[in-house]
Amino acid sequence: MSCFWRTSDLVVLLIWGVFVAESSCMNGNQTSQNGSLRAEVSAPVSAQMGTKALLCCIPISWTKVILIAWKIALRGQPPCTMSYKVETNETNEINCTDRRITWASTPDQSPDLQINTVALGHDGHYSCEIASAEGHFQMIHDLQVLVPPEVTLFPGDNRTAVCEAIAGKPAAQIFWAPAGYHVTKNESHSNGSVTVRSAYHWEHNTVSAVVCFVSHPTGNQTLTIELNEGGGKALGSYISYIILSIIFILIIAGCFWLWKSSDFRKCKWTRPEASPVVEELFPRMKCNLMLATQRRAIHSMTL
Repeated sequence: MSCFWRTSDLVVLLIWGVFVAESSCMNGNQTSQNGSLRAEVSAPVSAQMGTKALLCCIPISWTKVILIAWKIALRGQPPCTMSYKVETNETNEINCTDRRITWASTPDQSPDLQINTVALGHDGHYSCEIASAEGHFQMIHDLQVLVPPEVTLFPGDNRTAVCEAIAGKPAAQIFWAPAGYHVTKNESHSNGSVTVRSAYHWEHNTVSAVVCFVSHPTGNQTLTIELNEGGGKALGSYISYIILSIIFILIIAGCFWLWKSSDFRKCKWTRPEASPVVEELFPRMKCNLMLATQRRAIHSMTL
């Protein structure tokens, strides 16, 4: 939100107040009470969590300002007041404990307020009040903290897909393409954020891709699932399965090769030794063969 330059011309101030009320601020109004001018402008604003926010006060001539005060009412917290007296150059704080909420510079230079790091707890009303010789002026900011959701999309069974926008503030909106039947549910959290979960079902196997479109004030996101010809599961899941299978097979083969290599080095070939039984039988067989030869010789001589 941009701040306007100060001007000493009260007519310009009133014209600016009407323009802001009609163009970007809601419920802007001006009233006159007992001859004393009183201008009020209400401006709903939003800031994303984690960013820096600048809340502007109504510009007015410093020569006529007496007192500037910011009254802060955070949701669920006691009210806080930050004030500055121009005549004495004195600042004062009542019940203000959040050090992230400060003057944008110094109050004698700028009446604007700054939130250095916006958090969910900074939701609430911020009212800048200026008392001057010309009357009382007030500008109210209704600050809404925005939280971008974490978006996921994954396939289910039987031609279904689930899209989630997790812990967003405000709740995100989910749309599907191509057109099909879907059921969307919201789950509110204690910190004010909302998780939106949408389950989508398509009828025909000819669907080649499913698109989830998430709309949110912090930005839109589009996620896509590419389907195989059967239209049942994402192609990416099959690729992951194949890659993991190949890695598993290579690990098993490597372990088997290392085991065989280690076992081969340990194994040495040795000549088998003759057993004692063989050594004992060999002389006997030799003697029997010699006796048989002698008998055949004697027998041939007698003939």
